[in-house]
Amino acid sequence: MSYIYSAPIIVFDVNETLLDIDTLTPLFTRLFGDNNRLREWFAQLVLYSQTMTLSGLYTPFGELGVGALQMTADIHAVTLTEEDVQEFKQRMSQMPAHPDAIPALTKLRDSGFRLVTLTNSAPSASPTPLEKAGLSTFFERNFSVANVSQFKPAPATYQMVARELSVETSELCLVACHLWDVIGAQAAGCQGAFITRPYNALLSAPNVPKPDFIASDLITLAEHIINHQSS
Repeated sequence: MSYIYSAPIIVFDVNETLLDIDTLTPLFTRLFGDNNRLREWFAQLVLYSQTMTLSGLYTPFGELGVGALQMTADIHAVTLTEEDVQEFKQRMSQMPAHPDAIPALTKLRDSGFRLVTLTNSAPSASPTPLEKAGLSTFFERNFSVANVSQFKPAPATYQMVARELSVETSELCLVACHLWDVIGAQAAGCQGAFITRPYNALLSAPNVPKPDFIASDLITLAEHIINHQSS
């Protein structure tokens, strides 16, 4: 696919793509005695956010996150306290940026790309998670799926970003470490850039689109996007 415009607008997923959810590991290790429960909880959260959208229902992502935490605790016969839930919420709001985030965003910004975010999380009061992580100044807009009451990868989420920016979806490039997010963006007409962070990989199966850009870190991914634009 070749560009017919000057440069795509880069749309960044936030949780795990830019912000490191592994900061929750100490809490999950303390509660469950197994840090792998973090990934189990996250998988439940993604599954049920998408279930809500497919069912025509909506609950804010943070509330689903607490519910998925309680679900994981119930499955493993762990009793949660209010203090545990409050620690969970605090850690969720203070996730640090991945070390490759600022260098990659700097490269893209300095190369003239417009940068925005699209997150499943609901909008939050300042200081936002991106502000706390030192990333907010890179982005001209921050979009939340709360505006359409549907979670990614519903087409309406990507279409909302295009509509708000007064562009076509073909002028957007979605960057995410979740392949389901990239697939959803590509199905909606966007380009897709996939970063293979730990616990995320390509899916080889019929009719699964291949991402337009693939790399194991954000810096390399940014370089691929920049090089493609200049070629």
